[in-house]
Amino acid sequence: MPRAKRGFKARRRRNKVLKMAKGYYGGRSKLIRTATEAVEKGLDYAFKDRRAKKRDFRALWNVRISAAAKENGTSYSKMIAGLKKAGIALDRKVLAEVAISNPKDFAAIAALAR
Repeated sequence: MPRAKRGFKARRRRNKVLKMAKGYYGGRSKLIRTATEAVEKGLDYAFKDRRAKKRDFRALWNVRISAAAKENGTSYSKMIAGLKKAGIALDRKVLAEVAISNPKDFAAIAALAR
């Protein structure tokens, strides 16, 4: 009886992994075992960092809003509290964008928050 060699399904699975490992250095792009490890690790990082990206951007927006608020004579926390009290529903992403692109408009928003 001839030995079973798994057939084309195994080859297709291996090729899928090697395709994902394209551009990796050395054996990580050529050898199925190391490529599998590298690809799995890469997918883990991708999953983790899709979540971390949200945190990173929120932190960036907070820093930008804080800097713009200080230029307008208030603090970040007082600015956010004032906006909530005034019923102005602008999220941090929009506030940060306004702070960079239209400082005069941000100054008007800061005045409303006071």
